[in-house]
Amino acid sequence: MGACEMRNSIGREGLENPFMGAFANVKESIYKPVKTDLTRHPERDSTLDEVLDSLKLKDGMTLSFHHHLRNGDYVLDMVMRKIQARGIKGLTIAATSIFPCHKCLVDMFEDGTVTKVITAYLQGPVAKAISEGRCRDICVVCTHGGRPRSILEGEIKVDVAFIAAPGVDKDGNLTGSDGPSACGILGYAVADAQMADKVVAITDYMADEVNKPEIPGYMVDYVVKVDSIGDPKGIVSGSTVITKDPVGLKIARDCATLIAHSGLLKDGFSFQTGAGGISLAVANEVKKLMKKNGIKGSFASGGTTDYLVQMLAEGYFEKLYDVQCFNLDAVESVKVRDNHLKIDANKYANINNPDNVVNNLDVVILGASEIDLDYNVNVTTGTDGIILGGSGGHADTAAGAKLAIIVSKLMNARLSCLVDKVTTVTTPGETIDILVTDRGIAINPKHQELIEKLRAETNLEILTIGELKEIADGLTGVPEKLKTSDRIVAVSEYRDGTILDVLYMV
Repeated sequence: MGACEMRNSIGREGLENPFMGAFANVKESIYKPVKTDLTRHPERDSTLDEVLDSLKLKDGMTLSFHHHLRNGDYVLDMVMRKIQARGIKGLTIAATSIFPCHKCLVDMFEDGTVTKVITAYLQGPVAKAISEGRCRDICVVCTHGGRPRSILEGEIKVDVAFIAAPGVDKDGNLTGSDGPSACGILGYAVADAQMADKVVAITDYMADEVNKPEIPGYMVDYVVKVDSIGDPKGIVSGSTVITKDPVGLKIARDCATLIAHSGLLKDGFSFQTGAGGISLAVANEVKKLMKKNGIKGSFASGGTTDYLVQMLAEGYFEKLYDVQCFNLDAVESVKVRDNHLKIDANKYANINNPDNVVNNLDVVILGASEIDLDYNVNVTTGTDGIILGGSGGHADTAAGAKLAIIVSKLMNARLSCLVDKVTTVTTPGETIDILVTDRGIAINPKHQELIEKLRAETNLEILTIGELKEIADGLTGVPEKLKTSDRIVAVSEYRDGTILDVLYMV
């Protein structure tokens, strides 16, 4: 990937393959799974060292991992330390997400074991090290839907996929729903299992049968039994509790009022929200309106919290499409409820899969670390330029939903969420519809009819995004522009594989 002078459609200096619009590059997805022999079964009696020896690992390979155990994962560390000891160099790690528990990679940047990371989300020591330029090659921050697209279409060639499998049956079928390390779902690992040259399942639980397997044994080459693949308590990360802050509750009430007057809150309503306190408060306010008006939704989706599980159990939605469990109540629910459905990341959010779930969303509630006057959103870096997360499903759901709503306090820790130009573009402004803050609501000008309707029917404070920023600037002042080097350490990749933005070394 080399530098070029071309700017993309949002005015950012691009690399090769610049972003030219949220829907400019949709195409029919054609892929051929590597493994087609439905009668094959994995080898089961080898140790991890024996399997690593048989894989004939070599410099420059791409290895993949998944993150369903989140900050409780032991498998990446377990595998990579053994590979480091073998002296293999120049590896690309294509992990679905990176958490603080994966800090072993920092040492591997230093000795050249790992020279590139491709992931949809990263936080902790690895994120900081990449921001500081300690990884040799340009890393990629993609989306949850963009990752399976790139694997299925051959843009990323996975040599070996290592899958942390909570449960494995006698035929080598893998599930996230059984065993002491149950994480609920393995949806982010399915594309890897379909397309990797070799697939190694690492488990701490084997049985004759397992509950709701999502990866069939014929896709798996080796099953390795170890003492433990992780700590399920590490699945719970960040806030998964409804905020009690009066400011956050006001934002939630205003957001729910807006949804009610949008015309979308009716029978068949579909919905996704994040796990943050304000986002969950929005779900609670929407639930109250659904109860009051006798509305039954068609589905909720995404990374699942206990709150969405409760709404499913109480009949507010017919189905829950789940690609990732955010807490242990969700892990249990997907195991026992037939209408709590496991889906893979391709089904969830691949832009080139015409049947993807996010395309059928009415409303998605999202957060932002920054949003600018063009409605571009940053959830990838902080104002200091250090990587703090990544798109995950942010850009995917924003593009798919009829209304993509950002909820945020206008100021947090004396910093405004509104800036002239975001530090890093994670989600392009053309796919963001509304910003709801405690000081007012800004609606993308493309929704003039909705703006007029809300002004006529509600007491909501509808402002332009420029007016909101003037309020914020009056309270916080205008921050100094971030100073960075001219070395590119990573790119922010859109769901179609084009480049939204570049991240510079801090």
